[in-house]
Amino acid sequence: MFHEQQLQRMNKRYVAASLAGDVDWYRMHLADEFVCIESDGSLLNREAFLRLTAKGCSDLADYKLDDVDVQFYGDVALVRALGSWTMKTGARGISRYIDVYVRNDDEWKVVSAQITRANREPDHAAR
Repeated sequence: MFHEQQLQRMNKRYVAASLAGDVDWYRMHLADEFVCIESDGSLLNREAFLRLTAKGCSDLADYKLDDVDVQFYGDVALVRALGSWTMKTGARGISRYIDVYVRNDDEWKVVSAQITRANREPDHAAR
């Protein structure tokens, strides 16, 4: 339960860091081999992700976590979430994402992130 609570907190902080452009948080919590697959299919390595974050390029005004699921596979954890967002323009939508964390010496680092924007609320029956 401790690790699940730890990852739930990290996940909330990840979202907050994105909205705030908090590069320092990401430097501490992204693995060196981190990659992010954006909703448009583009691929960002750690350095590109940090540069983009530093520029404050997020178009999001708000991102609310509606449903978060954490699954463990040894020293690997998957954090899957459904979120609702509001753009700075006022446009609204929903997205699903999955972040992959790896534990090394009791420290969790994000190695991969992928986000997919959805056109409608997904069906929860698949769980």
